[in-house]
Amino acid sequence: MKVSLRGLFVVLVGMSAALLPAVPALAAPAAPPVCADPGVALTVEEQRLSQPQPGEILARSGFDRFAAAFTPALCALPNRAVAEVAVAAQGRVLWEAAVARARGALPPGTLPVTDDRPLYWARLQLTRALRQWTPSFGLSAVERTRLLAVLERSSRGQDSIRYPSGVRRVLVSGFDPFQLDADIRRSNPSGASALALDGALVQTAAGPARIETAMFPVLWDPFAQGVVERTFLPWLDRVDAFTTVSQGRVGRFDVERHNGRWRGGFPDNELVSSTGVIPIPPSVPTVTPPPEFVPTTLPYQEIVATPTGPFPVFDNTSVVEIPAGQTEPVTRPAGPTPGSTARAGGGGNYLSNEIAYRTTLLRDALGLDIPGGHLHTPVLQFAEGNTTELTDPVFEANQRAIVDQVRSVLVVVAGTTT
Repeated sequence: MKVSLRGLFVVLVGMSAALLPAVPALAAPAAPPVCADPGVALTVEEQRLSQPQPGEILARSGFDRFAAAFTPALCALPNRAVAEVAVAAQGRVLWEAAVARARGALPPGTLPVTDDRPLYWARLQLTRALRQWTPSFGLSAVERTRLLAVLERSSRGQDSIRYPSGVRRVLVSGFDPFQLDADIRRSNPSGASALALDGALVQTAAGPARIETAMFPVLWDPFAQGVVERTFLPWLDRVDAFTTVSQGRVGRFDVERHNGRWRGGFPDNELVSSTGVIPIPPSVPTVTPPPEFVPTTLPYQEIVATPTGPFPVFDNTSVVEIPAGQTEPVTRPAGPTPGSTARAGGGGNYLSNEIAYRTTLLRDALGLDIPGGHLHTPVLQFAEGNTTELTDPVFEANQRAIVDQVRSVLVVVAGTTT
């Protein structure tokens, strides 16, 4: 009999419940089974769960239910093979629930329907549980790392990209919240857009188009290990367009014209810094020698000229380079000059620039003639004076407006023919 991933996890949750001892009526409920070592060190991201705001986000969205089921269910897992399937199932259930919530198919609780923060913090609760899990069978550090990777991939929609026949295909990515030590309440509008638009069917000038999305961490190391290429490579030669999306500047959208081959070192969500040329995994197609700048093929003129929403949209041509024969970086508003060395693309030299460089380089390595590049959204801000509340009318209106305008930009992108 064929069992779905979702079905298997439901069975495992049931197994966990079945392990609980019977209790007399009116007695205090038995504690769920415990198979965890709380002394195992957590990541920097997971440590932030101890602050009150993540717990409030999870409770107000109802997404605290995932860890409540997953943590005791781990105790029932009999071996590594079943564990991998069950972990993938839980990740997929979490992703599908976040998408359904963002698209209005699940009760949102008391947070904005498009809010990306419940997914982020719920995922970290699950990775924490998996990291501290003490299974009944042997599990090496390498095998645990593999299970964590399975959970990351499935809970980010990276392994659930699917397209029906007869429609144009658009692949879009978003990012986790970041800079949380400055304000742990932060949301990332690119992630909110990815959740709200996953599986959306839009009408374009070239016919109906299906949008599929995936989410990425704000972490240097997974990028160096090829998480972007593993997600995009199976699909890039089968889609009609792709757009990576991240949060950029205040009050404006930017279509980034040039993506630079440089990591600028700004700390990521684990407080890790990385400076140097962008490392390309040896197992993926690439361009040799590696270009310092890779251009967008998004229809930037059409995007800028089309009314897509309340925020202005700019064709951003600026880069930072070290000119040929020189040693100091300079800003070039009109784009790179021949023979220069990249120090920042139009989107800077953080992970938004890096995902754009990696995907457009992969486009060129595969010889594809499709629209592809990076879109920066406005910064999502709280109302002036709100320094404690998780949401407010200004925050919610801007989040909704950004998501809607991303959708409108993608309609322009998907309607472009080459």
